[in-house]
Amino acid sequence: MTVTIDKSSSISESSSLKRGLNLFDSTAIVIGSMIGSGIFIVSSDIARTIGSPGWLLVTWIVSGLITTMAALSYGELAAMMPHAGGQYVYLRESFGKCIGFLYGWTLFTVIQTGTIAAVAVAFAKFSGVIFPIISSSNWICMFGKLGPYTIGLNTENLLAILVIIFLSWINTRGLEAGKIIQNVFTVTKLIALFGLIVLGLTIGRNSETISLNLQNFWDASWMHVHGDSFTLEKLSGIAILGAIGAGMVGSLFSSDAWNNITFTAGEVINPKKNIPLSLILGTSIVTLIYLLVNVVYLCVIPLHGDMNGSDVLSRGIQFAQNDRVATAVLQVIFGSSGAVIMALLIMVSTFGCNNGIILSGARVYYAMANDGLFFNFAGSLNKQLVPKNALIMQCIWASVLCLSGTYGDLLDYVIFAVLIFYVLTISGLFVLRRTKPDVERPYKVLGYPFIPGLYIVLASLISIDLLIFKPRYTWPGLIIVLIGVPIYYLWSKKQR
Repeated sequence: MTVTIDKSSSISESSSLKRGLNLFDSTAIVIGSMIGSGIFIVSSDIARTIGSPGWLLVTWIVSGLITTMAALSYGELAAMMPHAGGQYVYLRESFGKCIGFLYGWTLFTVIQTGTIAAVAVAFAKFSGVIFPIISSSNWICMFGKLGPYTIGLNTENLLAILVIIFLSWINTRGLEAGKIIQNVFTVTKLIALFGLIVLGLTIGRNSETISLNLQNFWDASWMHVHGDSFTLEKLSGIAILGAIGAGMVGSLFSSDAWNNITFTAGEVINPKKNIPLSLILGTSIVTLIYLLVNVVYLCVIPLHGDMNGSDVLSRGIQFAQNDRVATAVLQVIFGSSGAVIMALLIMVSTFGCNNGIILSGARVYYAMANDGLFFNFAGSLNKQLVPKNALIMQCIWASVLCLSGTYGDLLDYVIFAVLIFYVLTISGLFVLRRTKPDVERPYKVLGYPFIPGLYIVLASLISIDLLIFKPRYTWPGLIIVLIGVPIYYLWSKKQR
């Protein structure tokens, strides 16, 4: 008996895409899309949530292990279905078009475009350190208020929009242009991060700081900040696990976007081999870098500090100015010029990160359009064999989110939805092993069924933990996904 994967139009269309991404290019997309601005900032919030140097490192280690387990599981799906659209295709084949559409809907409305907007604004925000004219308070025009948000154009979101437009235009010029940008900026940010690690462990290393952090290495506490004051809640037992789960919002988002390489599967050379390898290599390298960077933080700056401290050492990691922990580290090493050096590093990091996300995301809408689940004109390729219309649509919506001022909250809202779709996708691995046992699987996930099963359990527990400890971030994300259900049926009816 011959068993085949459903040959929908998105799969057949993907053969028109140019296969021009080798293993190095693919790994650069994984690494470059993962490393944005999060690693330089979110440790401050995690430190307030868990209150312990040891548990801070554990939070990053667990996030890295969970991410790597997911990447191992996606490797089998990617080798089995090396088609444009990646995760959308896996969900469609495992659970049907409705679930696939819900993922694509959430990806376009919030996940991918919201990430593009947030990363572009991070680029602009740190550009303001060097060019003060770039500021969220330097308004060009205001359109009005939407609740707590001011809708309008300031010099900060103007630069963010210009960056999105520029990178989208570069990627309409062909795959080669996009991958050159990706490779150059990924290599540059890796060199800079290794430099930060070496400097932090040698020149910046402070014996007094290390001694302070070792004194309360495992003493966990949850800091509840109330304006200019805070209260501490001592943690023990199961409460520590709850705090780790809540703190992982930042570390998981900093480790996210590794799955973007699956979106470009139709353009990867020898995808059955190179996509699984790039997923494993990329996530492992980033996990190691993130852990070492946090070790550097703890070697240079005390975790605990005074929220009204006069310098970076007295403020500690928990109260780093604007949560910019990495900037504080470089200020210890280089003095006042450290802020400028870190701004340049984050500008390089976010620019390269956004290129990978912009390049990859458009491939999902292209695949959906060829399935009749997105605007038809998004399913075409230009002369350079890239989905230009999908890139333009993504660019427009991400720019609108920049103007709205809500992109940051949107990203917080979808962490729950992101985890649910990861759980569903990896659950699809078990479904396809049962429903399509004879389909060729060039790569099978290591440790099946233990590793994918463990990921499903851990990610589900984290999702439940977020429902309990951070409900304001979880229920809105679920609502965004569910809004897609009636839209799917209306769209399907229209297509029929």
